[in-house]
Amino acid sequence: MIATARRTDVEEQSDAKKAEALRSSYTLWDWRRQISDLYARIRAMSDAEMAAELWRTTRAELFRNHPQTPLEAGAPAPDYFDYDPRMRFAVELAPATNDAPYHLPVSDGTVHLSPFAETVGLRSTLGGELTAYWIDGYGGGVFLPFLDATSGNATYGGGRYLLDTIKGADLGWAEDGRIILDFNFAYHPSCFYSPRWTCPLPPSSNRLRARVEAGERI
Repeated sequence: MIATARRTDVEEQSDAKKAEALRSSYTLWDWRRQISDLYARIRAMSDAEMAAELWRTTRAELFRNHPQTPLEAGAPAPDYFDYDPRMRFAVELAPATNDAPYHLPVSDGTVHLSPFAETVGLRSTLGGELTAYWIDGYGGGVFLPFLDATSGNATYGGGRYLLDTIKGADLGWAEDGRIILDFNFAYHPSCFYSPRWTCPLPPSSNRLRARVEAGERI
């Protein structure tokens, strides 16, 4: 009879960690796919208010039941301002006047943001324009975080996100080629919900003077 070596506790723990890493990767993949599919449905809808309602109800379901939810156990689902059609804009983009890169340390390294464009069309209503960033790295992506006069009181003091195309958050373009910025879709980063997450936050320069009472709120 050939003796079979007993697996050690260390080997079993290693296998368990690998299995958990695989499960986590799969569920994160699924979360991002569902978010990407959600925004694709939003872009295809002609009624912006109905699209915002779909966004809210789908996010509530994901936050409540998905393994990758940023919510801590027992925490309430996201809350929102009432839909405001005045907070939906179709804006032009101009080259960024300041192209100095912005480096943000996060738990697993550094996020490098390169300003590439500035909005044209928000100042008269919201008291300023916003800089759009390109997230450097393989594939890259557009990132538009912002602060406003609600930041720190009615919304997270670290700001909110409007576009993050790496994560699928993309509202698309108007028929005339302008980009859609609908602040009714503004949302808090995951680090607002839990210290388990580390998120890139907007630079202080990406601040609107007005109160943007649209999108996600505290």
